[in-house]
Amino acid sequence: MNWLNYHHLHYFWVVAREGTIARACERLHLTQPAISKQLRQLEQAIGEKLFKRVGRNLALTETGEIVFRYADEIFSIGEELTEVLRGKPARRESRLIVGIADVLPKLIAYRLLEPVLHLSESVHLICDERGLVELLGDLAQHRLDVVLSDSPLPPTVNVRAYNHLLGECGVSILGAADLAQRFRRGFPASLEQAPLLMPTPKSMLRRSLDHWMESQNIRPEIRAEFDDAALMKVFGQAGAGLFPVASAVEKDTCEQYRVQLVGRLEAVRERFYAISVARRLTHPALRAITRTAYDSLFRQARESAKA
Repeated sequence: MNWLNYHHLHYFWVVAREGTIARACERLHLTQPAISKQLRQLEQAIGEKLFKRVGRNLALTETGEIVFRYADEIFSIGEELTEVLRGKPARRESRLIVGIADVLPKLIAYRLLEPVLHLSESVHLICDERGLVELLGDLAQHRLDVVLSDSPLPPTVNVRAYNHLLGECGVSILGAADLAQRFRRGFPASLEQAPLLMPTPKSMLRRSLDHWMESQNIRPEIRAEFDDAALMKVFGQAGAGLFPVASAVEKDTCEQYRVQLVGRLEAVRERFYAISVARRLTHPALRAITRTAYDSLFRQARESAKA
């Protein structure tokens, strides 16, 4: 394929946005056979199917997803150009699609992504939360711009990508006021037989805590395990047990869930990564994320550790 027919690409873009050829016909004022022919010609030029049928609607194939991302940017810029030529101010808006590993604490994800919403150039932020391996598959297919995770790229995953360490911090043990007061004295030895809420073993935090407790010969009473860190905090707020959080969001967690600090485990480290297919993070929004991580989020954690 030496040259892309942009008429065909435009019809594809409209069909993908509308979900059916019938609705695309209404918008484009064309007949269904005409649009179907244009789509077939585009697929022949690309050499791949772009749509698959799901019930009465059309869904994008993997190749279709990639083509749609580029088409969406191309024709969004075209619409902006038309408005500018009509004397309207430009409304340029870039897009950032972020994969968030489901084990990543939501407060950490929010604190990392918050500066994207305040950039001088408007950015349309799209967050996709799933398992890390599944997200990495989409990253390899260029469906995502970056993946945020509490662990680097697993060596068992055959994806060409790069780990960008955003920062690290210790772990804070928190709990409802009565539990915090009870187990604060003698910490961390006081964790022996203490009621503890824990993330499931698929999280790096759980594996790090298990290793540390084994090395210290500390055996807490694990009352419950959670895939969802937010749900674990709700249980902790209700007094079901003590629970761990990254020290970087200790203050936020205490304020949001009305819990108190029991103690900090600086020997247990939480690390957070941005994983991308690019060796360097050049997107302005990604640079804002790394700058905030270094200058604010994990800097506060370092200062708390020294206090």
